[in-house]
Amino acid sequence: MKLTAQIKLLSTPEQAQSLKQTLEITNSACNYISNQAWEHKTFRQFSLHKLVYRDVRDKFPLSAQVVVRAISKVSNAYKISTKTKRIFKLHGAITFDSRILSFNLEKMEVSIWTVGGRQRISFACGKRQMELLQEQRGESNLCFVKGSFYLMVSCEVETPEPIDIQDVLGCDLGIVNLAADSDGEIFSGKDIETNRRKYEHRRKNLQKKSTKSAKRKLKKISGKQSRFQKHTNHVISKQLVKIAQDTCRAIALEDLSGIRKAPVRRKQRSKHSNWSFFQLQQYIKYKAKLVGIPVIMVNPKNTSRTCPVCGCIDKANRRSQSVFSCNQCGFSANADYVASLNIRDRAIVNLPMVSTLTG
Repeated sequence: MKLTAQIKLLSTPEQAQSLKQTLEITNSACNYISNQAWEHKTFRQFSLHKLVYRDVRDKFPLSAQVVVRAISKVSNAYKISTKTKRIFKLHGAITFDSRILSFNLEKMEVSIWTVGGRQRISFACGKRQMELLQEQRGESNLCFVKGSFYLMVSCEVETPEPIDIQDVLGCDLGIVNLAADSDGEIFSGKDIETNRRKYEHRRKNLQKKSTKSAKRKLKKISGKQSRFQKHTNHVISKQLVKIAQDTCRAIALEDLSGIRKAPVRRKQRSKHSNWSFFQLQQYIKYKAKLVGIPVIMVNPKNTSRTCPVCGCIDKANRRSQSVFSCNQCGFSANADYVASLNIRDRAIVNLPMVSTLTG
């Protein structure tokens, strides 16, 4: 399993200038390669390499391997779509492999190729990142973020075999409640919503003011909201995986692909677009995989309208955002909790035959 370790380069002003020039020249080369690819309608990496490699080596002061990585970057960009010409920002991230980047973990420094020659640059990282770097494999991305340089390092981590599960923990993801599990645990989204409204209000007022000091403040608060949400999702996913691990259960989630296309009222658009369910799903999946917990995706249709007791499906069963009350048998409970029970029941049907279930 691949994880990414983020480390900060502690470059001197001279080294920073050299790294910055490397980004600018490499991305200029990428734009040249993109122009040629678009003009000749050649987008596959091998064919594109034959078309532009010699010209790029002659026109730009880049090493052979950096040119190879630049061609790969352009080719990968066109894999998304060949209907639009790709343009690369001068300070966009570029990829390094083991031929042009190496690590000395004892000295906590990297040896990296730049247009100013090979540079030895110290780096800083946390304990967890240092552990991941022991398993560093493959490529690393050099990123320039708010005046500092970072390396996003690909690390290969061994994952255990899936455990023999005894049951399933259903988990419903939402906006008002970020998550609710089939044990009745509910993770409220109140703090996320309060934080979103606070920063939305601040941005609106600062953008309206549009003075130099307002722009500096906008820059200062940039990213604070997303970092808060990211931290919250890490905390929730860690707790859910720990519950499943301690009770030998798989985790069942709704397959919410395509949910962004659903019509939303104007007043709800900001809240809906801010819903980071995909991030939370990804955190749950990779944390579960690290401890051998299977994750099962189920169809979300009618999970909040179905009675887990009698099976009655009725839109009227969902009395409000938080209240579920079955019209047929009278069963009543929190709507998100009911959805998590239905998710659990659907996942149990999809479990492999080798698993033993109780209850």
